[in-house]
Amino acid sequence: MKLIASLMAALSLCGLAHAQSFLDINADPAIPTLEQEIGHAPGDEITRPEDAIAYMEALAEAAPDRMQITEYAESWEGRPLIYAVISSPENMTRLEQTKANLSRLASGAQLSAQDRADILTSTPAVVWLSYSVHGNEISGTDAGLALAYHLLAARGDAIVDQILRETIIIIDPMQNPDGRARFVHSFEAARGLESFADRASAEHDEPWPAGRFNHYLFDMNRDWFALTQPETRGRVAGILEWNPVVVVDAHEMSGDSSYFFAPAADPFNPNITDAQKAKQALIGRNHARWFDQRGYDYFTREVYDAFYPGYGDMWPTLGGAIAMTYEQGSARGLKFERSDGRVLTYKDGVEHHFIATLSTAEVVANNHDLFLGDFATYRQQAIADARGASDRYFIFDLADRRWQAEQLARRLAAQDIIVQRVGPGFEACGTRYPDGAIVVDRAQPSGKRIATLLQKETNLPEDFVDEQESRRDRGLNHELYDVTAWSLPLMDGVTSRTCARANLSNATRIAPDDAIRAITASTSAYGYAIPWTDTGQAKLAFAALQDGAFGRVTSEAFIAEGRSFPRGTIVFPAAANEVDLGARLNAIATEIGAEVVSLRSSWVEDGPNYGSDKFTPVSVPKVAMAWGEGTSATDAGAARYVIERQLGLPVTPIRVRSLARADLDRYDVIILPSTSYGFEGRLGGGGTAALKSYVQRGGVLVGFGSAVSYLADEDAGLLSTRQELAYSDAEANGKEDEEGPAKGTLIEDDEAYEAIVAHSHASPEDVPGVLANVVADTDHWLSSGYDAAVALYTGSGIYQPLNAADGTNVFRFAGADDLVASGYLWEENRAQLAYKPFVMVQPEGAGMVIGFTQSPVTRAYLNGLDLLLANAILFGPSHTR
Repeated sequence: MKLIASLMAALSLCGLAHAQSFLDINADPAIPTLEQEIGHAPGDEITRPEDAIAYMEALAEAAPDRMQITEYAESWEGRPLIYAVISSPENMTRLEQTKANLSRLASGAQLSAQDRADILTSTPAVVWLSYSVHGNEISGTDAGLALAYHLLAARGDAIVDQILRETIIIIDPMQNPDGRARFVHSFEAARGLESFADRASAEHDEPWPAGRFNHYLFDMNRDWFALTQPETRGRVAGILEWNPVVVVDAHEMSGDSSYFFAPAADPFNPNITDAQKAKQALIGRNHARWFDQRGYDYFTREVYDAFYPGYGDMWPTLGGAIAMTYEQGSARGLKFERSDGRVLTYKDGVEHHFIATLSTAEVVANNHDLFLGDFATYRQQAIADARGASDRYFIFDLADRRWQAEQLARRLAAQDIIVQRVGPGFEACGTRYPDGAIVVDRAQPSGKRIATLLQKETNLPEDFVDEQESRRDRGLNHELYDVTAWSLPLMDGVTSRTCARANLSNATRIAPDDAIRAITASTSAYGYAIPWTDTGQAKLAFAALQDGAFGRVTSEAFIAEGRSFPRGTIVFPAAANEVDLGARLNAIATEIGAEVVSLRSSWVEDGPNYGSDKFTPVSVPKVAMAWGEGTSATDAGAARYVIERQLGLPVTPIRVRSLARADLDRYDVIILPSTSYGFEGRLGGGGTAALKSYVQRGGVLVGFGSAVSYLADEDAGLLSTRQELAYSDAEANGKEDEEGPAKGTLIEDDEAYEAIVAHSHASPEDVPGVLANVVADTDHWLSSGYDAAVALYTGSGIYQPLNAADGTNVFRFAGADDLVASGYLWEENRAQLAYKPFVMVQPEGAGMVIGFTQSPVTRAYLNGLDLLLANAILFGPSHTR
């Protein structure tokens, strides 16, 4: 009987292990299953964030010789982000040596044939598998847990043994714990006696803002080079420490879809090599073999391209890795009824991601030398390609937007990019830099990442562009997945030049965590000035005002003690402040890296005196924001992040449905982020009336993007503009507004036919995203700190300019010939957008309405516009209340 009981127990363990791994294995009973630790098998339930961490810790405790855990970041809400390192016991004893060897390969150094062979022979390749960067793309996390178990528990498995011998597997099981927690809470709150497959059921219908985003509502799959979020910064640092040759980013897509894996769709970024494309295909073919064996559907080379460098697949690719997006149709719960009547289960999704990522590790293990060798070659070639190039050196001028340039330098340094500082008087290509400069030499291992991020233009392949124009001619949608422009100097408003040669013999290297040097003031007799030149100065002003300082802002430039001070400069008179004003301002400036200038006298050589009505008092503005259903989650989150974290001012979020009954007079400024479907309905007539009354009484109402359409709506009547339809020649297309039979027409050619069948009330063509030049009205206080700027134009919103009797178009898009700063823009959009407003101001009663026709805070990476947003928030109230 004892023998039978023992056999039954062993069979029970084996059966449970099979359910845990999705594959038949001889399971090590010393490795705990998810069911033993948490209470359910993979895919039977959606594992909570805290349980996912607990299970990974249990695995590491059970197999410390084969698994280690590192906490690489902490979310805004205090949740840990971890990755697990899994390999053979032998490999685990020499992790530091492995890192050192991989660092040598990544250095781009020309190794001897013997040294290179020795490193390839002795060094396991690193495969980085990351899951669920979007919190409601849930199956990835449980797949990562299942894979960790499988690698540790499978005994005598040839594939697993090869993987552990030839590779180090890094599993990042949960890239967005805050978003996952939000999704799980929503799902469990809606759950009843059983789970439903009906996509309309509450458990599938997430409330705003849904679980996709992190705490600040960022889509972190677009944040890789912007590095705004702690989760992204930690992940990038981890990848740079380990130098993986393959990176997987496991996502979910529509539940009606099957499974996507590489090769990626066109267009490919021009800095991706043929060797990288070939290895995508190598991995894809192995996935196809696994999927065919198990009867899974899949697709490749469609939808998910490899162009924008901010993705979790593209950023590592530009460092030499083979990085890929995997997309699984999402159950968004435990089961989902597809349009064809079939039911997709959560367990299906977990299993598919498990197989795809196991297959990835198998390919690298079986082609170890190929992946390591090509990684080293990519890094070496990046150096060689830049030598002799006319744009080898990128030079950032510190005379304009100094703080922005310094911030950009540190952001680049955090991305495996060597950034150097040269002293005053530096010269290159005929330009002298009296204040010094920041220089990036493209001849370094990350040279292809540098080219992509810093060059003014990353060109789309010509054949791809031709096909998109052809598709549009045929009435089909374009195939661009994201923006076509992201040049960091343009987006940061930094003056950048390129040069073929530069002497960097006396340059010093900038580290990511270097403090920005402050320019502090000496003791002053009259007071202190904060020149209005960049975001650092805005941060200083907000901090000083919150510290209790009193100041006045000028709407006109002035010259004092031989120095020019631009519009927007804030002066803090000593007599109106505490005696330690100078010390306090210097302390704040030192923390930020900003500039304070002492004024020995109130006398000015030119421009308004401090007692002029051109100087108006400024105070700490109280800011509220429309929040919740009816607003774009990403725009609301980015707006709040920029104001709170980049400018340093707290924001009160008020749900859209509550604006009608809120005491809006508590706030100096109310922000309306870009709106989404149903905004007007959720706001209601009472909400609109409350906002109009608020402005009439002296409030400042600021709208972004599609919120301008609401402000211009007849019911709101707060901006005297109208959104335009696509431009068309009514006479050419023969359409008439008269009732009754239409007049006869002659259709002479294809062009005439296309004109007559065109949608007469169509919006302009949708634009994925270009960087566009905007021109400032330098007579208006809202343009303080600017003559011109660069904005991101996306979508189809084009608005008519305000009439001078109604308000001011403070920024307008440039003329058609000068409009595009970077990216690809349809010709008809370029013609129609020219000279149209980007920022409008309209007085209304005692207050004002400010409309940004394109959001200035998209992804929080338009740093060159942060000062403009500060103008609206800080200076707006000083010109009303």
